[in-house]
Amino acid sequence: MNSQGNSGAAGIFPGLAAELRRNWGWLLVLGICLLILGIIAVVDSMLATVVSMIFFGWILVIAGIVEAVQTIRHRGGGHLFLHALNAVLAIVVGALLLWKPLEGAVGLTLLLAMYFCVAGIFRIITALSVRVAGWGWVCLSGVVTLILGILIWIQWPVSGLWVIGLFIGIELIFAGWAQIMTAFAARALPAAQA
Repeated sequence: MNSQGNSGAAGIFPGLAAELRRNWGWLLVLGICLLILGIIAVVDSMLATVVSMIFFGWILVIAGIVEAVQTIRHRGGGHLFLHALNAVLAIVVGALLLWKPLEGAVGLTLLLAMYFCVAGIFRIITALSVRVAGWGWVCLSGVVTLILGILIWIQWPVSGLWVIGLFIGIELIFAGWAQIMTAFAARALPAAQA
């Protein structure tokens, strides 16, 4: 049974099993690094929030500069005003995040709380109205999402100082653990399959 699953994956992605087995050590190192970064981000979620806002700010500034260069290069084309406006907006928002990362995090956290509340309500309503197989799990997911949104909103603006960093830390922990498990599974592949 197991060999059929592996041979099916090897049939879809030829050479993948050999590549994974050959590089399992790098996957393990990457997974451990992600896991450590995730733990650091959870322990000091405020620092992780600030670092993520600065990183996001730089991405926006660079994207805005690229958009501005493209706008100037192709100024004869249509939609010049929209491209220029998009470039300016990206640069301004990026610069604001670089200048005041905590204030940016507080604003993004409020948007995140609103998103969680709306998404949770939508899932609950959908689950209760459609009632397809597994609707109870969808409803539970909606309830959990709604509760998270309410908890973030109740603690806002203080939650803006730690929520984003905490969420990034949790994501890094799960991504790191998945990489570690993939590395061990790749190492255990039989040499014939690899």
